[in-house]
Amino acid sequence: MLKLEKILTLFIGIGAVAGAAMMWIDPSGAKFGMDPLLVLLREKMPWPDLFFRNFIPSGFVLLTLNGLTQFAAAYLLFKRHPLAQWAVLVCGIILILWIVLEWWVWGFNAMSNIYFVFGLMEVVAAVVNLRYKKEDKE
Repeated sequence: MLKLEKILTLFIGIGAVAGAAMMWIDPSGAKFGMDPLLVLLREKMPWPDLFFRNFIPSGFVLLTLNGLTQFAAAYLLFKRHPLAQWAVLVCGIILILWIVLEWWVWGFNAMSNIYFVFGLMEVVAAVVNLRYKKEDKE
């Protein structure tokens, strides 16, 4: 399980970095075909004039919530830190919540659905490993 978790955390973290970079390279979203998504964000999210004039703030949020946290969890996994599984669990929950928000704004789509499954995989793997660790101590 640990190998799967390492792969997932790194993959999701890299994906978040790539997504944030796309948002910063072209804040309008037009270059990558994301401009219709910005319109939907402005319609459904609070404070559209503050946070959703372009994708720059969204890129920072994506990088922070789904990039840095996943890399931190991967680091803890590689170091075999006692809190690594808890970090993976939190990352999985954050990713699931992020995707639920995406579904609410944009509806179901292949990429969001796949990342939702990745989040579920993280949660399940972490719960199994935490439970296994607990049983070892008893």
